Amino acid sequence: MKILIGDDHVLFREGLRRLLEQLKEGASFQEASNFDELLEKAGAGETYDLVLTDLRMPGWPGFSGIQMLRERQPDAKVVVVSASEAHHDVRDALEHGASGYIPKSSSVKIMLSALDLIFSGGVYVPPTVLREGTEAETRIGSGAGAMPPTDPQLEQLLTQRQREVLDRLREGKSNKQIAHELGLSEGTVKIHMTAIFKSLGVRNRTQAAMAFPQSHSA
Repeated sequence: MKILIGDDHVLFREGLRRLLEQLKEGASFQEASNFDELLEKAGAGETYDLVLTDLRMPGWPGFSGIQMLRERQPDAKVVVVSASEAHHDVRDALEHGASGYIPKSSSVKIMLSALDLIFSGGVYVPPTVLREGTEAETRIGSGAGAMPPTDPQLEQLLTQRQREVLDRLREGKSNKQIAHELGLSEGTVKIHMTAIFKSLGVRNRTQAAMAFPQSHSA
């Protein structure tokens, strides 16, 4: 496992490296303190399995930087690790090709779980960003909206909330209708849609609806 870490804070890079050593024993690391250095190392001929990048580090060109990293490391998982938990940053990162978005406020357990999901082929979206705190959210979280059984591969790739969104997409419901039923904002539904499309390797709603057999009731 070869990992490239880009962040302008040396203490955070060291902490992240030690954390990742728990997840991938024997992993090797390269580090960069600014985006130009990160991009240079990504294009120097070494092949990485994972590229972790901060947002708005020195030299950061905007979210096109994620695409630039992916062009240089097409087989790597490019993941954003950022202090920002803004909806638009999460969505922009995913739309520009990130395989996940992990807030720096995440616990060790959450970060390791997020990377496990990403290496399984899923896309990690932080629950802290997506949590709406509405009555509907509380009702669903308490078990009233429990998911029916699904394809095992789909369960591995998508979170429960993403599967709930996908089920409603398959019913032909609009983002507005899905948001209303799940007690979410339309912006949050759009983030889930982006993550679903990336996880399933599809480009639109029709392809997503056909990607796996639909969930079925027990």
